[in-house]
Amino acid sequence: MDNVIRVLLVDDHPPFRVGMRVLLEQNPAIQVVGEAGTGAEALVAAGQLQPHVLVLDCQLPDMDGPALAAALRAQELPVRILALSAYDDLHYIRGLLAAGVTGYLLKNEAIETIVAAVQAAAQGKAFFSAAVAVQLAQLARLDATVQPPTPREQQVLEQLALGKTNAEIARQLRIGERTVRFHVENLFGRLGVENRVEAVVRAMQAGWLDAP
Repeated sequence: MDNVIRVLLVDDHPPFRVGMRVLLEQNPAIQVVGEAGTGAEALVAAGQLQPHVLVLDCQLPDMDGPALAAALRAQELPVRILALSAYDDLHYIRGLLAAGVTGYLLKNEAIETIVAAVQAAAQGKAFFSAAVAVQLAQLARLDATVQPPTPREQQVLEQLALGKTNAEIARQLRIGERTVRFHVENLFGRLGVENRVEAVVRAMQAGWLDAP
């Protein structure tokens, strides 16, 4: 059971949660450990149940997706957040990415795609619906004059693509955490991004990283 992915479903529509639970648990590698219908319930459940992945509806009665994602990050809970939405608005997507979500799916995706996204999120890997990826690709067009990463920046980028934290990257590369922050900030500035997921997407678009 050590390899089973623990999932918390957060959506304000009980029938949707029930359906999602049944579909996800058809995969023996996934266990839905709890459900929540509001942001407040989700914060409590995430702390108590310690899920690996939180599947987050982007519209809740008491707070929106970016606010809940930011609140979860503020609690420093070791949970990956997979946003599940009916909207592919770029402004909204960027808000969620900036708040720390690992992936962004549209609710009309096939269950196989949602399962794949949950599995990717559990590993810290970004996963997007095709329509969302197209939106992000519009952001990812880089000017040909943008300076490519240095060898050390390349190593940091590769660790970012694996979902590693600054502390984990520092240990892996045997450098100081302050040095990691310096490289990450440089990469953000050069790529014109605001968060790690956008940095990885743009780096892939530029050919600096191989697509998963």
